[in-house]
Amino acid sequence: MFYPLHHISKDLLQFMPVVSFEGEVIVVDREEQIPEAVAYLSQQSVLGVDTEARPSFQRGIHYPTALVQIATHERCYLFRLTHIGMPQALADIFANPDICKVGLAFRDDINGLRRRRNFTPANCIDVQSMVPQYGILDLGLQKIFAICFGKKISKTQQLTNWENTHLTPEQARYASTDAWATLLIYEDLLAHEPLAPKEVEALKREEKERMIEHQQEIQDQRLREQGIEPPPHISLEEREARQAAKRRESRKRKRHRQAAKKKNIKNTQNI
Repeated sequence: MFYPLHHISKDLLQFMPVVSFEGEVIVVDREEQIPEAVAYLSQQSVLGVDTEARPSFQRGIHYPTALVQIATHERCYLFRLTHIGMPQALADIFANPDICKVGLAFRDDINGLRRRRNFTPANCIDVQSMVPQYGILDLGLQKIFAICFGKKISKTQQLTNWENTHLTPEQARYASTDAWATLLIYEDLLAHEPLAPKEVEALKREEKERMIEHQQEIQDQRLREQGIEPPPHISLEEREARQAAKRRESRKRKRHRQAAKKKNIKNTQNI
């Protein structure tokens, strides 16, 4: 396995050096800027993409996509959709099968953009769907980047207001870094051979066992604090066997209820 880690802890993450996008950042907030930006992006074969929306702190309230950032290694364009809407020329890039667009949790980003202007996405790749094939089981951008490169990207601007009249330099750098990071991850993954499916399944199972063991240790500690001796741990295989037995029993009860219901209906019809 090429990547020595398939999971990284917050404790390890905090000691890693911080990196950010150091290329040219161009904010597009006027219509006359759109043609030049689209012309440059249309010449690229691969683009890193991310979006931002005003954060919501109330359940059920969501705000429209305020910003879409599209990066190459040298340049990142920040399209302020609250100022210019979703231009047709920008939508055409996402619909162009000759340009590979790379993002993380990309379906949500694409759906947010399509609510601004409908288009049919083409050649849009989500690195979250790729990383398990390379032995990486963390799915957050910061952790994936750290596993790939041994460095971290800052998330301090994530919950700032992306609908402000002007983006701060910190917001612009953060937004550019996220789009650039997805591009770097994608290229790094493609440079190496993926694991065999059996190896991926073994890693997922190992991670599941680790999480269960950690949860059991926490439960054991709480019981001991109450003066209760914890019960013996059960293996993942036994846990799965019990869950399978419960599912079989549940299906059996459901079949009995359905049979009884049909019998009652038949008896009623015969009266």
